[in-house]
Amino acid sequence: MPAFPPPDRLGIKICGLTSLDQTEAVIASGADAIGFNFWPQSKRYLHLDAARSWLPNLTVGPALIAVVVNPDAELLDALINSRLFHSIQLHGDESPQDVATLMARGVHIIKALQVRDESSLLAIGDYPCPDILLDAFNPGLYGGVGEPFPWHLFELARQRFPQKRLILSGGLTPENIAQAVTQTRPAAIDVASGVESSPGIKDLDKVRAFITQARSV
Repeated sequence: MPAFPPPDRLGIKICGLTSLDQTEAVIASGADAIGFNFWPQSKRYLHLDAARSWLPNLTVGPALIAVVVNPDAELLDALINSRLFHSIQLHGDESPQDVATLMARGVHIIKALQVRDESSLLAIGDYPCPDILLDAFNPGLYGGVGEPFPWHLFELARQRFPQKRLILSGGLTPENIAQAVTQTRPAAIDVASGVESSPGIKDLDKVRAFITQARSV
């Protein structure tokens, strides 16, 4: 099973893919992980039935991550039983107990947290999973809106929680990713809107530039 974040290098996750051809192109560009959004209110929503129809056709490569927001038990069971995904990314208001329950079922969890200020960082220590994604604070919204994350808070989080593998998200683009990686030294980075021509449609030139710039650090 592909590990994400990978243990030996910066992990790069491209999120919000909606089609087989674009997913294969992003894989060929060198991404370590691909994210698929199963939250119906997302502009990048992918119905699980559609995913089941073409995800098995993917060539072996990066980690496949199911992104959900406050999922019900039926969706979680469907995702787990599909055996299509290496990880589930919880991007809503899920509790530490929710995370612990899924981990007890053998599910690899990435928990996303919105960070507004320094006090927001305290929640990192409440979650039992080692992989935490830090995103910009957007009340009522759950990722993919392109708002920049305050990088100095990421640095504080890394210092305070060295046992966690922290993933940087929020407002990343090909133009700023080298600076972001240099300043924050994350275990991995996550991008959706920063490499798109429209929601759910990736600009493959931007994807390649993003990955090249991230790897250049």
